[in-house]
Amino acid sequence: MKILVLLKRVPDPDTKIRIKSDGSAVDLDGVKFAVNPFDSIALEESLRIKERLGEAEIVVATIGGDECVEQLRVGLAMGADRALLVKTADSLDPLAIAKVLAAIYRREQPALVLMGKQAIDDDSNQVGQMLAALLGIGQATFVSKLELIENHTKARCGRETDAGIETVSVRLPAIITSDLRLNEPRYVSLPGIIKAKKKPLEELALASLGLAVTSRTQVLKLETPAPRKAGVRVKTVDDLLEKLNITIRCRTF
Repeated sequence: MKILVLLKRVPDPDTKIRIKSDGSAVDLDGVKFAVNPFDSIALEESLRIKERLGEAEIVVATIGGDECVEQLRVGLAMGADRALLVKTADSLDPLAIAKVLAAIYRREQPALVLMGKQAIDDDSNQVGQMLAALLGIGQATFVSKLELIENHTKARCGRETDAGIETVSVRLPAIITSDLRLNEPRYVSLPGIIKAKKKPLEELALASLGLAVTSRTQVLKLETPAPRKAGVRVKTVDDLLEKLNITIRCRTF
């Protein structure tokens, strides 16, 4: 079985994000980058599938410049077998990204595509769904439990919904997007880092995939959220209702 895992380079969750004074972009000065946490969960699940099956090929892929090599090496150090970097200096929107990933899918022909439900930088939560639509294959999103069934021809998925866990089955090949509770990714070990240096990392140009994608959307301005106002302590329920500007009408029966 071949499993394609999609990784994205994002600011480290512990990094303080600042917006440039003109609101045009995020100030990247001094910002540390990491693999998108939801993508790390997807990669961990692929490694667990490989351990259960005893044999599988795991390919990690991303889109970007030379700076993305570091995140691919992290994926290789965790246990992936090889990596693909589609090089571009352009900022791509979700649909453009999905088109590039669709080309990678057609090139690799994996049985399963695993990726995070969303990236923590833009929180778009669109690429997985768009990719499945472009390829015309099944999908299961927000997955917190994954099991291969029927001789690995289907995946039984527990999906996180507002109403609880929804269990669905999807025929492979399929797109699976991981939620937070699917697993806890393993730490990168020193032997893994050493092995990663010898694993293949292939760089591809968009032209080699027969693509010339352009973004249809553009970020016009960024701004930080307004600071939250300080809370007010109240002594009684009546004080609370007054602050909330609520009037209770009592009816006597």
